[in-house]
Amino acid sequence: MKNRFALFNIVTLLCLVLASTTRADLSIVKPEDVGLSSERLARIDNVLTADIEKGMIPGAVVLVARHGKIAYFESFGMGDQEAAAPMKKDSIFRITSMTKPITKVGIMILHEQGRFFLSDPISKYIPELGKLKVGVETTDSATGQTTFTTVPSKRDIRIEDLLCHTSGLTYAFFGKSKVKTIYKEAGVGRLDETLKQLVAKLSKLPLAYQPGTTWHYSRSPDVLGYLIEIISGSSLDRFFEENIFRPLQMNDTGFYVKEEKLDRLATSGPNAKWPSRDVSALPNLLDPGRGLVSTTRDYARFLQMLLNGGELDGVRLLGRNTVEYMTADHLGPTIPKTGPYYFPGPGHGFGFGFAVREYPGISHLPGAIGDYWWQGSQGTYFFVSPREDLFAIFMSQANDFAKLWRYHKLTKILVMQAIVD
Repeated sequence: MKNRFALFNIVTLLCLVLASTTRADLSIVKPEDVGLSSERLARIDNVLTADIEKGMIPGAVVLVARHGKIAYFESFGMGDQEAAAPMKKDSIFRITSMTKPITKVGIMILHEQGRFFLSDPISKYIPELGKLKVGVETTDSATGQTTFTTVPSKRDIRIEDLLCHTSGLTYAFFGKSKVKTIYKEAGVGRLDETLKQLVAKLSKLPLAYQPGTTWHYSRSPDVLGYLIEIISGSSLDRFFEENIFRPLQMNDTGFYVKEEKLDRLATSGPNAKWPSRDVSALPNLLDPGRGLVSTTRDYARFLQMLLNGGELDGVRLLGRNTVEYMTADHLGPTIPKTGPYYFPGPGHGFGFGFAVREYPGISHLPGAIGDYWWQGSQGTYFFVSPREDLFAIFMSQANDFAKLWRYHKLTKILVMQAIVD
């Protein structure tokens, strides 16, 4: 009887070990094990190798995962041309606007704790952001002369407006308007100021649109980052580390690159259209919209957590319903989307940090309803396809918008055509 009991315990223990091994996410498998074609995925190699030989980009890393397993993970070209250092799978990238989804996850972690309502006006927590003015430009059709004035906002910005870029805030570095000129003259987003100082500066400037009326890419995540600090009582870098990076084992992600890791930092090369910010030390501005550095594998862990419905390797950051809510469209048919920087594009709406596909067609790229994605201005991009239980990441440091759009499109096309099951 004792022998039977001992045997039962051994079998039970082995089952638990095997089960835990099976549950582990992001182990590397053959593409065919998860319904992808090795031959078709090799087209990624062919395209990127040719582009690098032409000097279009210095290098790149691409990762494709399906059913919780990595089916493709390759590096190409140079990580640092001046140092003659090849790109590596663990190269560190300035992910710029791919910071935004991480900030949105951070704010939703606090939302799940019941710390605020999405319908709350931001002025409840940051009083200086109440009763803002809205800039209005009018052009005389007869003379062509443009006049500028401000009017009171019809309501205060709500937290949900900040999450889906309908706050009325803007960025100064794209498009032309009087409000953008005012932003530039005020020096919004200077790297020597703190997040608190940035938000204080925004509180004195007019909005570009009435809150809740227009989708417009903006500094909304900057305000959300400051809100995280206010509600949590923690600095943004510490909040991210304790609540996202450490639980997900994103060990190379943060607001700067530690000295012993600087040799892994990817650079833009001599053909960059604009300079990269210094990430060799913790900055004064913990930029919630554009400030993080990360690796392809770290960001894969973040995306797998989302694809799993908020959990990775037994660690849960968000509830499944919250993830589904974040990756649903929050604009609807009545909210106009303003260009020229309207990222989501035809066939897409926008959720809390992601462009969200609404139709099987209309978009100029293959995909399915419910796909969501975002990208960073220095050459990074990801998409997630819940229907296919798949995501892909492209990491480079191209520093060129034309190239960014090229590799955004290529990644989606070359990954989707490799699905063969």
